[in-house]
Amino acid sequence: MDYTELSITVLPKESGSDILIAELSELGFDSFVDSETGFSAYIPTNLFSIDELVALFSKYANELKITYSKINIPQQNWNKKWESNFEPIDIIGKCYIRAPFHEPKSGYQYDIVIEPKMSFGTGHHQTTQLMMEQLMTLKLKNKSLLDLGCGTGILAIAASKMGASTIDAVDIDEWSYENSIENAQKNNVNNISVLKGGVETISGKLFFTILANINKNVLLQDMAHCVKALEKEGNLLLSGFFDTDIDELKSKAKQLGLQIKDAKNNNGWALLHFVK
Repeated sequence: MDYTELSITVLPKESGSDILIAELSELGFDSFVDSETGFSAYIPTNLFSIDELVALFSKYANELKITYSKINIPQQNWNKKWESNFEPIDIIGKCYIRAPFHEPKSGYQYDIVIEPKMSFGTGHHQTTQLMMEQLMTLKLKNKSLLDLGCGTGILAIAASKMGASTIDAVDIDEWSYENSIENAQKNNVNNISVLKGGVETISGKLFFTILANINKNVLLQDMAHCVKALEKEGNLLLSGFFDTDIDELKSKAKQLGLQIKDAKNNNGWALLHFVK
């Protein structure tokens, strides 16, 4: 899959970046990297619309000063691009996430190796870190788990290392599907079933824990399916959305009979933990 990269300069930077990232997420942009003057945003090229982008920037013409440049990046070039920017990640001193070309580091309970290809979930994004931190608070040993929208498979791999028994990792993207299989092999975990598709792949199945780190619209669309697949007293962890989306997601969850257990945020991004 080819990707389109937007390099965006915005003034004022902090508030402007928050607004534009939220808006671009709704247009299908799935990864963002901060810069000194703004940020870079990435979207599968087949989802990119210049008309939608122009309309969005025009909407904020009186509030923000925005300039941007655009390049298309073929699939085969992503590995080199992400390798050049990939740094190991520390998750609350317990989990060390690194690429294969980084040496392991002692003192961590969990060591996770992720091949840095363009699949959402290398560990650098705030939502992935929120999910990882919350995952470490759960009792996963000998429990089933679903990672819906698995990206690189990082959360499924972490769950396996934390003792989960059977794990399904699901993603509609071919590259994510292949990358998750590769990463599971690199981490020597053999209890993850990687499936290509969406919520239809979990029909008739039950899980004690379900993780969904996707955008708000997909979460709202798929939440009922997740609840149906969730065991009684099971955990549903949602992320991939902003603080401003919390009320809408909590309202939907309440309609479906879920109870809120925890809520966290990281730089404007949010996580909600529900129990059935």
